Amino acid sequence: MTFENGSSGAGEIGPVKVFTSNNRGHSPEEIAEMCVNKICSISTDAPPHVREQALAFREKVKAVIAEYMLRAIESDRTTLWNILKKEGFHEEAEIIRRL
Repeated sequence: MTFENGSSGAGEIGPVKVFTSNNRGHSPEEIAEMCVNKICSISTDAPPHVREQALAFREKVKAVIAEYMLRAIESDRTTLWNILKKEGFHEEAEIIRRL
């Protein structure tokens, strides 16, 4: 492969995973699952007691990520609600509040 600046290179990106949803965005739980898959890798060769601990840790990390994502979404909606109300878009603000 040759780039515009004349340099060349090659490499591998490794396995690629694609996550899709239908007529909606991903839920915080789904994104937390994607995130924890990047953070926590558990060897198939690990001793059973180590593997069990790692799986339990992975589930705790996933729960924490999902909880804080929910908090971030709520906070962002509060910010949007306040901006819309301030700008006089009261009906639109109520739609955001009800989400």
